[in-house]
Amino acid sequence: MWRGLAPIGLDPGSGGYRRYAWTGADLDCREWFRAQAEARGLVHETDRNGNQWAWHGDPLAGDAVVTGSHLDSVPDGGAFDGPLGVVSAFAALDELRRRGAEFTRPFAIVNFGDEEGARFGLACVGSRLSAGQLTPEDAYRLRDGDGVTLPQAMEAAGYDPGVIGPDPGRLARIGAFVELHVEQGRALDLTGDPVGVASAIWPHGRWRFDFRGEANHAGTTRLADRRDPMLTYAETVLAARREAELAGGLATFGKISVEPNGVNAIPSLVRAWLDSRAADQATLDAVVHGVERAAREHAERAGIGLDVVRESFTPVVDFQHALRDEMRRVLEGRGRHGADGAERPVPVLGTGAGHDAGILSASVPTAMLFVRNPTGISHSPAEHAAEDDCVAGVRALADVLEGLACS
Repeated sequence: MWRGLAPIGLDPGSGGYRRYAWTGADLDCREWFRAQAEARGLVHETDRNGNQWAWHGDPLAGDAVVTGSHLDSVPDGGAFDGPLGVVSAFAALDELRRRGAEFTRPFAIVNFGDEEGARFGLACVGSRLSAGQLTPEDAYRLRDGDGVTLPQAMEAAGYDPGVIGPDPGRLARIGAFVELHVEQGRALDLTGDPVGVASAIWPHGRWRFDFRGEANHAGTTRLADRRDPMLTYAETVLAARREAELAGGLATFGKISVEPNGVNAIPSLVRAWLDSRAADQATLDAVVHGVERAAREHAERAGIGLDVVRESFTPVVDFQHALRDEMRRVLEGRGRHGADGAERPVPVLGTGAGHDAGILSASVPTAMLFVRNPTGISHSPAEHAAEDDCVAGVRALADVLEGLACS
C-alpha cells in the first residue's frame, strides 16, 4: 500500500507532499482509496461532503465501528500524517481476516476530505460539514490563494457542492470512531513505547492579522515618513514568541501575504495568520490576548491600521473516557512487557494537533491511537515512523477493532 500511495503528490524538489483538496493529487489519492476498498470486497461510497467510506456490513444497521483518517497534506508535508491512519486501517482489516475474526457490528474505513486546510485555510472541512460545525454558507465563502471558491473546486473535480451540509443521520449510525495517527511530538520516543492512547486534544485556533500601512517607493521614502506594516508585523511575531513562553502555550506565525509584494515597494498590507494552542483554554486565551494587545500597541505607535479576525477555533477535546479505557484494557490484556519482564501500562498522552476525531467527538464516541515518531517532527518531509512501529500500530488497531466490533 505504501508503494502505491507514496508517489502521489510528491514534490521532487522539496521531498514533501502537496496533496491539496480537490486537486489532481487529491483525486489520485481518492482513487487509491477506492481501489483498496474494492480489492477487499468493501462497499465504497462518497458522502455529501466528499468524505470516502469503505463498508463491511450494513451501513444502515447502526452502532458501526469506524476507523481511518485523511490523505491530504499541508504544503510539503510528510508521508505519515493522515495516510498512516488510512493505510493502517486497511492493514488492520487484513489482520483481522487473517485471524478469522467475525464482525458482529458494521465496520467502515473512512478518508475525511480536506483535513489539513492547506488550500482553503480551514482545517477539517469534510468532518466539520458532516458534524454541522461548518455551515454550507460559510463553506461556499472559502477561497484558495488563486480566488477559486470551494464550490468551484468541487465542481471542477466532478463533485456536487449543492448537497454539502450536516449529515446527522450518518453520524448517528456510528457507535465508535478510532483514529490512528503518527505522533506529532516525541513523548513515545522518550518513554520507549511504540504505541500510545490519546487523552485529549488541546484547544487551538487560527487568527488572521491584517496590518494596513501605506505603499510607497523603497528608494525615495525617508524612514521617518514611512507607514510600513511589515515592521509592525515583525514586532508582533516577536511578541507571539514572548507571550507563548510566558504563558506556557504555543504561538506560530507560519503564513503571510504581502501587497503589493514588490522588492522595491513598501507594503500597503501585510496579512498574517497566527496559529495558537495550549493545554487549557485559560492559557490559550492569555497567549492570544497578549499577542493581539502587543500588535495593537505597536500598530498605534506606527500609524498602522490593524484588524484581527478569528478564522477557526476548536475547544479542548477530552476523548470519551469509557472508549479510551476500553482501548487501554484491550491493549494491556494482550500482554505488554518491558525489558525486565514487568507488565507495562499503555501510555496516555495529550496532543496539540487537531484531528477529525476531535471534530467528531461532539457527535460520536471517539478515541485515538498514536504511533511513535522518533524525529518528533511533523508537517515536514522529516516526519517518520519506523516500519516495526507501524506494524505495532496496525496490530494495536486490529486488537482494538477486534475488541469493539468482533466476536
